[in-house]
Amino acid sequence: MFTNASPTLKEHITMNRIAVLKTFFSRALTLPLLCALSVFLLTRLVLFGYAISFSDQSWESLLTAVFYGSLRDLPIALAISAPWLLFEALPGILWRQYFQPFLFFIFVFTLLFVAVSEIIFWDEFSTRFNFIAVDYLIYTTEVIGNIKESYPVRTILSAIISISLVVTWLLRHRLFTIAESNKGQVWHNLIISIGGLFIFILAASALNATDFSRNSYANELADNGWRSFVSAARQNKLDYKSLYATRPDTEVLADLAQLSGKDELRATHLPSPPVRLAKQNNVIVLMMESMSAEYMATFGNRENLTPNLDRLAQEGILFSQLYATGTRTVRGLEALSAALPPQPGMSVVRWPNITNLNTLGSVLGDQGWQTHFIYGGYGAFDNMNSYFDAQGYKVTDRTNFKEGLVKFENVWGVADEHLFDQALIEFDKDHSAGHPFFAHIMTTSNHRPFTYPDGRIDIPSHSGRKGGVKYADYAIGRFIEMAKNKPWFENTIFLIVADHCASSAGKAKIPVSRYHIPAIIYAPQFLTPRQVDTLSSQIDLVPTLLSLLGLGNQDHFVGRDILKTSPSEGRALMSTYQNLGYLKGDQMIVLQPKRKIEAFSVSSNQKDAQSIPVDSNLANQAIAYFQGASLLMEKHQKLGK
Repeated sequence: MFTNASPTLKEHITMNRIAVLKTFFSRALTLPLLCALSVFLLTRLVLFGYAISFSDQSWESLLTAVFYGSLRDLPIALAISAPWLLFEALPGILWRQYFQPFLFFIFVFTLLFVAVSEIIFWDEFSTRFNFIAVDYLIYTTEVIGNIKESYPVRTILSAIISISLVVTWLLRHRLFTIAESNKGQVWHNLIISIGGLFIFILAASALNATDFSRNSYANELADNGWRSFVSAARQNKLDYKSLYATRPDTEVLADLAQLSGKDELRATHLPSPPVRLAKQNNVIVLMMESMSAEYMATFGNRENLTPNLDRLAQEGILFSQLYATGTRTVRGLEALSAALPPQPGMSVVRWPNITNLNTLGSVLGDQGWQTHFIYGGYGAFDNMNSYFDAQGYKVTDRTNFKEGLVKFENVWGVADEHLFDQALIEFDKDHSAGHPFFAHIMTTSNHRPFTYPDGRIDIPSHSGRKGGVKYADYAIGRFIEMAKNKPWFENTIFLIVADHCASSAGKAKIPVSRYHIPAIIYAPQFLTPRQVDTLSSQIDLVPTLLSLLGLGNQDHFVGRDILKTSPSEGRALMSTYQNLGYLKGDQMIVLQPKRKIEAFSVSSNQKDAQSIPVDSNLANQAIAYFQGASLLMEKHQKLGK
């Protein structure tokens, strides 16, 4: 006797519903998912090729990052593909037939646009999107202008649009095929919506990624730009006490005072009465954009890019082992104004409503100096104008240069020679009025798109970084020669220093070689040329200048006078947006979020670092500097309220 094995009507309905759901999930999720994964893989392969072609990384050290990163891409691809399920759940079939191809085109275009943006960002910073990318969304004038002047934007956009159209056309049949069985099935729509939301939440939970390698370059390659951007947006300002290793506040402040050699440290400016001085020297701080030490012949370069800087290094006081505190201009401005160790997240220059800060300008202003901040670009960028204005500096940027002075400019700023011409005008005014002057000048020419006036150097404009370096050097040499003809020259101290290096990429968490910058104090009339090899930081230049001016008793800054620091006590402070480094000798302490502390032995060429046990004494010193700076700023903000 045989039984009827045919499915019942109820079973038919159930099987049909399961088939419908499988069809919807496969069509609505798989197609965009595969597109996203393909673009992610292609992006990583391009970055991999770039890394082994234009950096000191070997393909063997980065190959694992390609594989590991591909696994990381899956949850990110799921997260950005999940909304397609919600789209499928919407009622009405006909309108989806017409709009679905258009929306898919937008989806593919966005994937490709972000991929190209990542490659351009990597070319500039050798990292995935980070807090710089977040900041750049605010300053669109400079950033978009820079991209237009540096890259063939129309060609790139045309290519992206064309590829997106081709992909959409090739997949048009898949996009137009929509299951009729979904029509009017509310429960189908509900399940699909819940499924899409669940997948999105589950995938989004993978946004926090941990490092898989001790090679920071490999970690960046293994990351995903979508993930890193969201992460950076959430962590743009980090609270030291809640994230980093701490010690009792009183101990930290006492240790910081001892390390700095000061009886009193403060971040707040307290007006002081004039000090009797035999002479008030003018002070000019020339801060050069992206001038790595490696470009100078003084430090081994053989391309003759910086003949003027190399000559000034011989004629002035050269600090051969001085390191930037960070990788952005605002870090250099912070260090050369307030002499503060870098804080995690945003620089103090970018903090809102920071007024009455203890700065080099405020100290000299109390003593009768006319104080200036002079910038070749738009000072609204990175909050520079607001910051310096709030600290009492007279601010001059490209918007108020002398009419007719500027003959060449790009989106980032006027040519350095015009910047210095404007500075000379300001100095002549102060001298004629009988005032000593102090100026913090920030250049822009050594920055992509690397354009400058023709006929100045033997490298054509718009031909790359080397041209930007050599033109910046030319402009410095021209400025010094013009200053020599001024009546105020013999009474002037020049400090020539970089804001940061041209690149910050490396194998170590904080690659020391990528923080090494030139620093020269030039005053041939009264300072004997010499080379100082003491390990030192950008924050030490403010106390050093005050000491040379005879104002050491007005020094309440965290930095130290380099000229009076024993070589055995040398140290340097460095940072990324979240890693804080303390270098003493060849040992680097790195403070990281989640109160993590690591120690490394830095190689002789400073490009590599090997993990070593943490020296508790050095770790305590590192905490004293970074937690101490946080405490000083915390107290300053409370006083401001």
